[in-house]
Amino acid sequence: MEGVVYKSTGSWYWVKSEKKVLHKCRIKGKFRIKGIKSTNPIAVGDRVNFELETIGDEEVGVITKIHERENYIVRKSVNLSKQTHIIASNIDQVFLLVTINNPPTLTTFIDRFLVTAEAYSIEAVLVFNKIDTYKIEERAEILYLKDIYEAIGYQCIEVSSTEMTNVNIIKELMEGKVSMFSGHSGVGKTTLVNAIEPGLNLKTKEISDQHKQGQHTTTFAEMFDLSFDAKIIDTPGIKGFGVVDMTKEELGDYFPEFFALKQDCKFHNCIHVNEPHCAVKDALDEEEISWSRYKSYLQILEGEEENYRTDIWE
Repeated sequence: MEGVVYKSTGSWYWVKSEKKVLHKCRIKGKFRIKGIKSTNPIAVGDRVNFELETIGDEEVGVITKIHERENYIVRKSVNLSKQTHIIASNIDQVFLLVTINNPPTLTTFIDRFLVTAEAYSIEAVLVFNKIDTYKIEERAEILYLKDIYEAIGYQCIEVSSTEMTNVNIIKELMEGKVSMFSGHSGVGKTTLVNAIEPGLNLKTKEISDQHKQGQHTTTFAEMFDLSFDAKIIDTPGIKGFGVVDMTKEELGDYFPEFFALKQDCKFHNCIHVNEPHCAVKDALDEEEISWSRYKSYLQILEGEEENYRTDIWE
């Protein structure tokens, strides 16, 4: 039988068959010793083959094959810098939810996420959430960030899940596609999902006033079928995003504004740091490229972590 993984708890997988039936499955041990560096050999969104067997009174599936992935979103895993964690696979687009102060989403986090999406050819949309809660100066910051990312070519949408502002735009973009929602804990992923599909009635918690961080409610990534020909993958909130499997020479290719200028650099293998006649640095001097984006690029290039502890899930 073939199916798609809809939920993973680390040891068990819920696979929806071609007949739209969910089966509780486990994997054969050999998947764990095939040289897969990921902490999770199977991710939500994976297409798999499985066989059913009866254990006691329960019918359980055994996953026998993982189909080749079209793409995936991957990050450094929990306290294991040499291993990776695949958040989800076979995604058509990803919505990255951004909030200004409740909790704050830094540009370093945004850029690391976008770089990974670019590397695996996944369309990314920035969703500036909770716009009904911001004061004038915070609204100005949103407009500033929108200017940066829209100039690069990313679609940016201002949303209020509680007031249903622009939720219809998100729904239109989702039709006929598999969409992943991601961002820090507390940015309102689950609330937005509930606004898009109220029947799901997913659980949410309030932001912690003391730390301005979200009380995470999504423990594992999970896919849901929606009523308007769309699928959504809701993911756990993450503090930081460690970029993996990229060489210094290719990193600039995943910053679209850098890649557009690459051919004008004197050296074809220019990494835009100390080389003479670098078109990227010239554009930076002319303020045609955002300094925050260049700073993110240098941090990733030098293997630095984000500005705070970033290698753990919330």
